[in-house]
Amino acid sequence: MQNAEPLIFERSSPGRHGYSLPDSDVPALDIEEAVPGHWQRESLALPEASELDVVRHFTRLSQQNYSIEHDFYPLGSCTMKYNPKVNDATAGLPGFSFVHPHQPESTIQGALALIHRLSQALMKITGYANCSLQPAAGAHGELCGVLMMRAHHVKQGNPRRKMIIPDSAHGTNPATAAMCGYTAIEVPSSDRGTVDMDALAALLDEDVAGLMLTVPNTLGLFEQDIVEICRMAHEVGALVYCDGANMNALLGTVQPAALGLDVLHLNLHKTFTTPHGGGGPGAGAICVNETLEPYLPVPLVREEDGVYAWDYNRPDSIGRIHSFYGNFLNQVRAYTYICTLGDEGVKRAGEYAVLNANYLKERLRGAYALRYDRTCMHEVVFAGLKEKAEGVRTLDVAKRMIDYGFHPSTVYFPLIVPEALMIEPTETENKDTLDAFIDALLAIAEEARTAPELLKEAPVSAPVRRLDETTAARRPNLRWEPPE
Repeated sequence: MQNAEPLIFERSSPGRHGYSLPDSDVPALDIEEAVPGHWQRESLALPEASELDVVRHFTRLSQQNYSIEHDFYPLGSCTMKYNPKVNDATAGLPGFSFVHPHQPESTIQGALALIHRLSQALMKITGYANCSLQPAAGAHGELCGVLMMRAHHVKQGNPRRKMIIPDSAHGTNPATAAMCGYTAIEVPSSDRGTVDMDALAALLDEDVAGLMLTVPNTLGLFEQDIVEICRMAHEVGALVYCDGANMNALLGTVQPAALGLDVLHLNLHKTFTTPHGGGGPGAGAICVNETLEPYLPVPLVREEDGVYAWDYNRPDSIGRIHSFYGNFLNQVRAYTYICTLGDEGVKRAGEYAVLNANYLKERLRGAYALRYDRTCMHEVVFAGLKEKAEGVRTLDVAKRMIDYGFHPSTVYFPLIVPEALMIEPTETENKDTLDAFIDALLAIAEEARTAPELLKEAPVSAPVRRLDETTAARRPNLRWEPPE
């Protein structure tokens, strides 16, 4: 087991310090004059440690982090793939990193050109008529997209009241629908793991504003009836929103616009690579067809005779949804990634993501149960262990992965799969890595059969064993308090 690192306060020793500075040769400042009394405090509990104590402490902590640079990160349901370092190098160029959003257009032509060209590249990949890079992340893109759908219906004279969402959807979908004033109506999945077409037909009427579909869906399955679904929705005047969190599987092979989907958000920080650990900052994009194009947020970038400018002259726009113009440096990273790969590389990324997921599925199918035994897309969802061991759950399998040196997979999502174990290998992992991960999962399955207590006690090699996850989430203790 790794040694648990004490808090820096626990390493504190009275009188120990980092620097010994010579006496000041400038007049001392009268603190009573410089700082109002009500801003002053009598004492401040800080650790007393040497510079070397501090360096070693934080170095040890950094080495306990798990990251994509350490090892395989098998997390669905969105892409969690390696971000090539060249993306960070271009984002760090002074011309990009020091640009100020209040600069005159004439001084930021390069930045505007990049935004315009990235928009064009995403329109080419997705097949849509226009694109905004303003959303800060995927869920923000959802909000933007559904607001545009609502604006369209309002323009037609009726915002409608209902939004249909599959039971396998991301939790953000019903939340977004509710925030936009819609009642979320759940449509069940069929025994093939896709939308139940009879149930959908029964729900569609002229009070439905739209459908929110993830393509491929969160079960890692392609919605094979998507063209017919879009036709049925359009027939009653509804629109179809595509949650693009799983766009990694379609890159260069399928243009969502060609399927009939009216609007799509992309997670630039996932599909097109940007580090996004710890919650951000991410970057979204919203791509729309001609029907929704007038409602895109302002401003867009307009190019005329090689000169770029902000375009605010869009009277039907839903307005601005983010300060300034989105998270620009993540847009630089996404553009670098797309340019580095080229058309063929982008297509190969999607193909390898699907190939890797299906390789995992086929090698693990003997030990883990497939809820839907179909060719998967970029991720595969198992219904836990195939040979159910007494008292062993998917959570135990995930915890045991830590002892084998792997980050746990996503578990218990989608909610409609009992004991769900979701794995998304992405295109960035080679066969050796996949085989090592598969061997670990097969070994864990064997342990579940022969020594289940090993799994129930896992992890045994981590600095911290199993947490009380409810208390950790609802009453987190993240701050050191000085003793009374």
